[in-house]
Amino acid sequence: MKSLDPRVSRLPEVGTIGKMIPKVPLDQFGTFEVFVQPKEGKPFQHEGIVHAPSLELAYVLGKETFTRRFTCTSLYVAETRDVYVTPLLEGNQNVYDSLSTQEDKGTDKFEVYHLPKRGKQHVHVGSVQANSIAGAIHEAKLAFANKATLNVWIIETNKIRFTTPEEQELWVTLPDKKFRDASNYKGGDKLNDFLAKNNFVSSPN
Repeated sequence: MKSLDPRVSRLPEVGTIGKMIPKVPLDQFGTFEVFVQPKEGKPFQHEGIVHAPSLELAYVLGKETFTRRFTCTSLYVAETRDVYVTPLLEGNQNVYDSLSTQEDKGTDKFEVYHLPKRGKQHVHVGSVQANSIAGAIHEAKLAFANKATLNVWIIETNKIRFTTPEEQELWVTLPDKKFRDASNYKGGDKLNDFLAKNNFVSSPN
């Protein structure tokens, strides 16, 4: 059954573990997955996508799109083509139970993300080392299978554009910019003042 979820349908088709089926060449900008860390110490979570001509510009657009109006401590992006995705299950199933894996130890690092339930975003659960995607799936199953998840994403670490230590100050002032929060516009109070001034309701004064 074909998923109607665009986050699933735009990812590479599920095939033999370790052998992603590439998309056809694009005649437009590619898509990039954006992950944010909402607070220090919290895991990174998938926030959405941006369309961009390169990984570097995707980072800039991701920052402008997803971190302007709420507190964020860090961000990174990866091209959608570089995301390996497992089958998507339903209900209380654990996708790790359906995966046949093979050991392939190595020194390459991979980031692992879980989708705990439908309607949620993928959340980073940790890193593994392996020699291939197949080996990364095997290591992820050993390390994280106790955490129920409907879907797993795996991305090779060196294909991710992280925020560098020098760039961390990009978000230092965001918590102080309260004018960015919708709550600070006090729309309800302004509406009541308008209604009172125009004799629609009695003024509380």
